[in-house]
Amino acid sequence: MKSIWIKGRKLPDFPRLDGNQKTDVLIIGGGMAGILCAHFLQEMGIDYMLVEGRTICSGVTENTTAKITAQHGLLYHKLLKGAGRERAQLVLDANQRARDKYAELCQNIDCDFEERTSYVYSTDNRKKLEREAEALDRLGHPVPLVPTEELPFPTVGALAFEGQAQFHPLRFAAQIAANLKIYEHTFVTELKENTAVTNRGEIAFEKLIIATHFPMDNKHGMYFMKMYQHRSYVIALRNAPCVKGMYVDERRTGLSFRSYRDFLLVGGGSHRTGKKGGCWQELRDFAKSCYPSSSETYHWATQDCMTLDGIPYIGKYSKNMPNCFVAAGFNKWGMTSSMTAAMILSDLVSGKENVYAEVFSPSRSMWKPQLFLNGCEAIVNLLSPAQKRCPHMGCSLKWNGVEHSWDCPCHGSRFDEQGRLLNNPANGNLGKRRE
Repeated sequence: MKSIWIKGRKLPDFPRLDGNQKTDVLIIGGGMAGILCAHFLQEMGIDYMLVEGRTICSGVTENTTAKITAQHGLLYHKLLKGAGRERAQLVLDANQRARDKYAELCQNIDCDFEERTSYVYSTDNRKKLEREAEALDRLGHPVPLVPTEELPFPTVGALAFEGQAQFHPLRFAAQIAANLKIYEHTFVTELKENTAVTNRGEIAFEKLIIATHFPMDNKHGMYFMKMYQHRSYVIALRNAPCVKGMYVDERRTGLSFRSYRDFLLVGGGSHRTGKKGGCWQELRDFAKSCYPSSSETYHWATQDCMTLDGIPYIGKYSKNMPNCFVAAGFNKWGMTSSMTAAMILSDLVSGKENVYAEVFSPSRSMWKPQLFLNGCEAIVNLLSPAQKRCPHMGCSLKWNGVEHSWDCPCHGSRFDEQGRLLNNPANGNLGKRRE
């Protein structure tokens, strides 16, 4: 089960940490967010170091669908209603700024960067699209409501965000990361005051950026209450009609489409991690029905951290950790949000003000309906009898027969059949309870 981005793509190799070291800024996590943070800090001339427990981009980044867009589903009507015009405007501007920064960097990087129109469609609720269009018009970013002639099923229309983009994420990361100060196979096992303990030595730091997909420290920030994880699936088809745009259903459980060269990438089958969903079978049944001449060449799955309000958590880890920063909760838009996070965090750790910092602050209000649902899910699974329990916080694990893994419905940790860690926030294999 490997994504289309991995085949034929050689990422640079980096050494393991060897003994104790010190740095001004330590970055934990070698996905796109961590790599971009390192890139910007190096440009600023700031002393930094990035450590990755495995190899760079070997987690969620290699499994992205690699869309770069300010269009994140039907987000802006929700933000206007719940967060107000100023905050909605800042989120839209930050996402568009991230898209523009990718375009700037990709001028000198061979990574199949292509400008595309991004569409969010609905199969049955045109009113939702109209409300989103009205919200975007109020934010000074009018988008047309258009038919979806490229899709193989009827819809009630789609909102068309022009001037968005797609790319090959590992081609991009390989060139951005090539000359950065990175240590691979260096797993952080514990955080102490201004010190990270790894399996290869200790690292003293002045400031810390945690870019580990799901934040690794439970003592501060309440991230285990503020997020849950959602799993989704992709198949890459040959001999299926390619689409010129990038499409996503306004429903979280709907289908997404984009093309890469001669492949059509179809995403969907989504479900909360630890729950049941359509998985690849839903996509294969769809392909058999709508693209009977196609053949599946690749299939893969990914996992996304979902926040309480649809806005990522980017900024100070918590009020009690003033020198620690975090990038998490990208809500299925990891490439755009990684760039947004890197631009904000590189400013914050260097002492610069950033106009977008407040709206993305992890310390904003937690009082959202999803907080109650997350809490109920945790309580139910903590009290449920189970053959295996997650070393993160003790929730009962559920067997995932499709992917042959033990999955945690509370916070999304996953383990293979032998108990080896696949996805965090757990910080070790089964049988190793984290403090």
